[in-house]
Amino acid sequence: MQGTHRIRTAAALAVAAVALAAVTTACGGKSGADGGDAKPAGGKQAQAAPERTYATDADLPESLAPDGTTVRVGSPSAKTVVHVYEDMRCPVCEQFETRGGGAALREMVRSGQVRAEYTLASFLDGKLGGQGSKKAANALRAALDAGRFVELHDALFAHQPEESVDGYTDTFLLQTASQVPGLRGPEFDAAVKGMKYASFVTASEKAFDTSGATGTPTLKVNGRIVPQNLAGGLFDKSTLPMVIGAMTAR
Repeated sequence: MQGTHRIRTAAALAVAAVALAAVTTACGGKSGADGGDAKPAGGKQAQAAPERTYATDADLPESLAPDGTTVRVGSPSAKTVVHVYEDMRCPVCEQFETRGGGAALREMVRSGQVRAEYTLASFLDGKLGGQGSKKAANALRAALDAGRFVELHDALFAHQPEESVDGYTDTFLLQTASQVPGLRGPEFDAAVKGMKYASFVTASEKAFDTSGATGTPTLKVNGRIVPQNLAGGLFDKSTLPMVIGAMTAR
């Protein structure tokens, strides 16, 4: 039975990869793409209880990892860690988050089985001009201080401007942040307007450059990049859990 289950899973992933790879192309960072005990930085304290579930995204613990660039979301005791590399201007990242496997990943994080970690790249500013990726990453770091990283992250992708427009302006970021209860205030607004976390943004791009990821979105499962033959399955809510399961079984 176990062998049959594995065959069926592999077959499902193969079909998903073929069907979805044709319509998904990662935002390039270099050339091509393989996928597409922290100190709490905000108001939500990380809980150590194993297998804890979280009712809503607002309940998820958020923290900044000791490396100073990785944003951790979910249970510190989760056995599976999915590391997501994204550029906030990347339309394929928006596809993953709003229409692909992002919702399934969030469900797994709320279940306590998986912790998500994020590295925010900003290479598209250099490719396309402007500062939108950097400004969005800075705003997200400020939201982390308020314990609202997840909510702002989702709101920004839900209202992502066209990639070429460089639409993540201070005004746009603050207007979008107004949709997140409890986020706007003098400290957050000043951090956005003054690029308070510019050093975090620079360090995060450097972390992306040295991560082995060649484009966004790229996902790692327990430290290993999801390979191209499975990457298509990341863009479907029903197959992403199977991709993660296949990676952890290796």
